[in-house]
Amino acid sequence: DDYASSEESQPVKWSKLFRFKQTWAYITGKGLIDPIYWFFLFWLPSYFSTTFELDLKKPSFELMIIYAATTIGSIFGGYFSSYLVKKGWETLKARKTALLIFAILELSIIMAQFAKGPWVAVALLSIAVAAHQAWAANVFTMASDMFPSQVVSSVVGIGGMAGALGGILFPMFIGAVLDKFKADGNIHAGYNLIFTICGCTYLIALLIIHLLTKNKVKVRLEEIQ
Repeated sequence: DDYASSEESQPVKWSKLFRFKQTWAYITGKGLIDPIYWFFLFWLPSYFSTTFELDLKKPSFELMIIYAATTIGSIFGGYFSSYLVKKGWETLKARKTALLIFAILELSIIMAQFAKGPWVAVALLSIAVAAHQAWAANVFTMASDMFPSQVVSSVVGIGGMAGALGGILFPMFIGAVLDKFKADGNIHAGYNLIFTICGCTYLIALLIIHLLTKNKVKVRLEEIQ
């Protein structure tokens, strides 16, 4: 017990964590995907305002429904992969299977550009935000699947930093795209492009995560210290 306590108390340098593919898998899952959620949060009101002439000065049931769907996704996403684990699936396989399903569901956002009315867009975007939260729940717990408990908080911190950095850069990209298309008199095409990028990014992120975690080996504490 004394040895375990002294081992756990030894600080781990973040620089050592960057040597592991598992760290980069987690960075990918956060850095590429977290910015999309910030897009959902901050840009959807503008989308509904410009596309469907939604009056943002009044309560919007459309946006309420979309944001409420995030709660459903968060709960179901964690439950689904845990259910697979309880059925005997290898943990990382269960997580990545869940990520694949939610990444496919996320493609629904691409169809939003064909929505003829606001409620069709609400349905598609509700699926998209719910799938995002389900994805986020599984990526978040992958940190504890791939690393010993003593460094999970450090890995989560690194991933959070990657997500925050993406959250800074992605809105700049969105603003540049919308400005360009607005100048051309077709801002709807700008949103369509962004929706397409968002929908495809989950599958790209999953492919990178899969390639980085093919060996399915959990990092040992002695490898880091």
